[in-house]
Amino acid sequence: MTHVIGSGKCQFLLRFVGSTTILTCYPRRFNRSEPTPIQRQAIPIGLQNRDVIGIAETGSGKTAAFLIPLLSWIRSLPTADRSLDADNGPYALILAPTRELVQQIEKEAIKFGKPLNITAVSIIGGVSREGQGFKLNLGCQIVIGTPGRLIDVLENRYLTLQQCTYVVMDEADRMIDMGFEADVKRILEYVPVTNQKPDDELAEYTKDFASKHKYRQTVMFTATMKPAIERLARTYLRRPASVYIGSIGKPNERVEQNIIMCSENEKRNKLFEILGRGIVPPIIIFVNHKKTVDELAKVLDKTKYHSCALHGGKNQQSRDFALGQVEQGKKDILIATDVVGRGIDIQDVSLVINYDMTWTIQGKQ
Repeated sequence: MTHVIGSGKCQFLLRFVGSTTILTCYPRRFNRSEPTPIQRQAIPIGLQNRDVIGIAETGSGKTAAFLIPLLSWIRSLPTADRSLDADNGPYALILAPTRELVQQIEKEAIKFGKPLNITAVSIIGGVSREGQGFKLNLGCQIVIGTPGRLIDVLENRYLTLQQCTYVVMDEADRMIDMGFEADVKRILEYVPVTNQKPDDELAEYTKDFASKHKYRQTVMFTATMKPAIERLARTYLRRPASVYIGSIGKPNERVEQNIIMCSENEKRNKLFEILGRGIVPPIIIFVNHKKTVDELAKVLDKTKYHSCALHGGKNQQSRDFALGQVEQGKKDILIATDVVGRGIDIQDVSLVINYDMTWTIQGKQ
């Protein structure tokens, strides 16, 4: 079920500027004959330069839902301006809670942006800050980053947001859960307020913004609407259109979910019982603590199962290597903490096991 709430007109025509359909421009990059529900609703609204709150689950196609309007807006800028303004920083900023999600968004941004000569740079911890600063110095239109490292490069003047007029907060609820609310607000203070939309809709349409000097567009995607998310929305979004896909907090209907009640001492035997059912890999096992990740990986490595570990205590190279092993089919099982679970994009996962009880009821759906 899809709901769209907001003032003004929302044209649900899935088209680019110049009346070329998105699916005609990117048939191979969508890998589907039809857009997903969130893409069908959020893209046309975004193309109208409306602020958007998208409430949708992970895996719903929301990355393309905010990238397509963003790329279309950058593409509408005069080419001369885009080359001359490189020293003034990116036009767009995308915030995400984890390194893995940032890298996944960057991969999609490059895939969609390359045909349009639009470049994206990721800013994450665990990687040389100087190396990232060098990439930023070369110029890019889009910066994607985690809150902690973004504050680092902003404070050390590797990055300026002087001309940033497009802000995306992906998995905003997860950023709040991880304690990044203050960091997100701090980052947004670096974005100029001179181009912020007025509170009155009539004032927005009567004011003439020429060329690239447009109002800031802010987009937020979240799985839940917590009080902290509502506070962020009230502060930084102006008259947003809210797009609901499904029901807020409702589990994904495409996934069969089962709960197994057992004691702590029985968990490991129950895990081996489930794995022994001959389930086709890849399989993901989520746990709550880094120590448990390493312990399970050692136990599974002594059996016929080929596993790899992923958690925040590993450096970026080790994390990338672990993901690559599973994606390439060299490992059957990925054991990970929930902190790095957001942003993991592994195709055809047949089974997800929450080895530990989740911190919240929505924790690992």
